[in-house]
Amino acid sequence: MTDLSPTSDLAAVARALLDHSGPIVVLSHENPDGDALGSVLGLTRALRSLGREVIAPMHVPRFLAFMPRPGELAEGCLTEWPAGALAAVLDVDNNDHVRVGGADLSVFTGPVVNVDHHGTNARRADAHAVDPSQPAAAVMVADLIDLLGAEWTEEIATPLMLGLVTDTGSFRFDSVTPGAFRTAARLREAGARLGWISDQLGQNPRTYYTLLREVLGSLEFLHGGRVVLARVDEAMLERAGSAWEDVENYVGMLRNAEGSQLAVMVKDFGDRVKLSLRSRAGVSAQNIAVTLGGGGHVPAAGASLNQPWPEVFPELDAAITAELTRVDASR
Repeated sequence: MTDLSPTSDLAAVARALLDHSGPIVVLSHENPDGDALGSVLGLTRALRSLGREVIAPMHVPRFLAFMPRPGELAEGCLTEWPAGALAAVLDVDNNDHVRVGGADLSVFTGPVVNVDHHGTNARRADAHAVDPSQPAAAVMVADLIDLLGAEWTEEIATPLMLGLVTDTGSFRFDSVTPGAFRTAARLREAGARLGWISDQLGQNPRTYYTLLREVLGSLEFLHGGRVVLARVDEAMLERAGSAWEDVENYVGMLRNAEGSQLAVMVKDFGDRVKLSLRSRAGVSAQNIAVTLGGGGHVPAAGASLNQPWPEVFPELDAAITAELTRVDASR
């Protein structure tokens, strides 16, 4: 497989999709966020408007359930790949089989195309476009839809706006580029429902607040307040009458603590741990996550470790210490 320029890569993905006559399975990462869901829905709707057979398996978390239409996505995971299928993998490295949700790519023998904006992507697919300079995969999918020649509609533009809004923190992050604003303008011109998206994202179920009480009770300020950390386990969920998907938005709230440079949200499953990291002020969440076997972006990353929390914490703290030392030395 030959590496091409980013522009040629996206064109190669478009050619592969247009030339494929069989079913197209559109996938993203497990525990989808707004960019994953928005990118999948945008591309799925565009391809279906072109008369293509598309299967998009995804478990949509409750806080994003407002976006897909009933029956539009296949719930759960594919048990069998359809004959003659092509896999289109968005917002995640197609080689990271553990993180890809909706289907088991490790047993798939058909063609794969990949559109992603994570710098840790291995860039191995039949056609791939990987551009870490983009703040959201939705920006790349919008360009891909142009190359496919699909007609822009509100139904295609709105989920892509969701992806752009969520991955840029409503355009508050330094990752936002002039091109991101231009893409947002194009989506608005196509009818993207920005106000509706913002209103839906701002609504939380009661259990969000009952669990928040538990989360705040676990709060710790480490490294002189530069790091804020909170943890959730099954017992806390049970007391709050909540579920794991209610935890997703807390890390952004932790990041707002004055003086903090790194926020860590710990999902403690007992025998394993999942970490969500958000950083600022030159600290790289990505460096910490990669040290722990994970990945992501500089300001937002994560890692999963198959160890109990008491064993994970020393490894996490060592990775954090190394990153803070690096930042201090660079000043």
